Amino acid sequence: MERQAALCAAIGVAIWVLQLAYKLLRSPLRHIPGPLYTRASRLPLKISIITGKRIYFIHDLHQRYGPVVRIAPDEVSISSLPEFKEIHLAKGKVHLAVSQIQGQLLATGRSDVLKWWTFFATDVSGHLMFGESFGMLQLGRSYPLWDLQDDIFRSSDYLSEYGGRAVSNSRTNSMSTRNIFTGMLTESEKKSGTLTEEDVVTEAGNLIVAGSDTTAITLTYLVWAVLSQPALQQDLEDEVGRVDPSYNEAVLEELPLLNAVIIETLRLYGAAPGSLPRSVPHRGGIFGGHHVPEGVTVSTQSYTIHLDETLYPDPETFDAIRWLSGNGRDPDAAKQGLSPFGHGSRGCLGIHLAWMKLRLAAAGFFRECRGVRLAPSATWESMKPENYFLISPSGHRCEIMQG
Repeated sequence: MERQAALCAAIGVAIWVLQLAYKLLRSPLRHIPGPLYTRASRLPLKISIITGKRIYFIHDLHQRYGPVVRIAPDEVSISSLPEFKEIHLAKGKVHLAVSQIQGQLLATGRSDVLKWWTFFATDVSGHLMFGESFGMLQLGRSYPLWDLQDDIFRSSDYLSEYGGRAVSNSRTNSMSTRNIFTGMLTESEKKSGTLTEEDVVTEAGNLIVAGSDTTAITLTYLVWAVLSQPALQQDLEDEVGRVDPSYNEAVLEELPLLNAVIIETLRLYGAAPGSLPRSVPHRGGIFGGHHVPEGVTVSTQSYTIHLDETLYPDPETFDAIRWLSGNGRDPDAAKQGLSPFGHGSRGCLGIHLAWMKLRLAAAGFFRECRGVRLAPSATWESMKPENYFLISPSGHRCEIMQG
């Protein structure tokens, strides 16, 4: 028994030594400056977090080693201003997503934009909402939990598991950075708070889906629709190609064709086009000339409204020009029926963030991936939307090829 225990201990020590040797000698971060103890273990960083001194710990390392320093075996801190702006702007994630799409095109001749847009949107949402990216773009793959969930909608188990991970990350990072979820965590941890731990985890899961799937689906259909019209593709590539490389989201707001393409995508392929239920208030209401008593559920779905031919001539055709002034149509009147983000008090709280991600991602793609075309697999049959709550391509992918 003692010999077995000694053998197990020896094996454990050997594994630890091998892991340590890898961190010091073979890690892809081995060339980044930093002390030996941060190269070998996360413990110093964790101690600084527990003692409330994380900012001082990292600042001291920057003072000693410069603007780029390794603060843990798998973590790097950067303090230079250009890199700070690149890391913390969605534009940085756009560049990474487009680079991954290009890399896969060069390596295999094809790339599934639905996959990469999902990774992009999830990473941006994770960073903004919980203080930490999920790292899917860097990995080039999803986590196992992502693979287990159904392609059409997120299961309750998925929401619970990933919501729990996000809450844990947010609690850790809230010590040094504020994020969208911090206020909810603060409320849940009050003795008099009304939010339970289960409420917080569930809400975290809902935020992940709301901030990732919707953007990914919209971007996928945008790429598919534009590549289906080569003349439109050329015009859009020319418009975004004329923009100075240092562009920001404010510059993209002024590009008429880019914004028209996004609006038309939201009209025809908005990610959540289904019914949004409401309960009729006290004393009932009159709808379309019919009295509906209180307590009855009424709903509207943007899918039907967006196909109203009195608002949108030839409504089933993707026609971005309908949103441009000077073509004999009235874009402002057409916008009155546009509701891809819901409406009123129940409208999407993330609408401005969504627009930012859509503009930056679409502009980045059509600047850097000029001349790409749809793969033969990207047919109407494979892209026809299936709808549970969100829509999704029935083929569960959208492949593109080099032109």
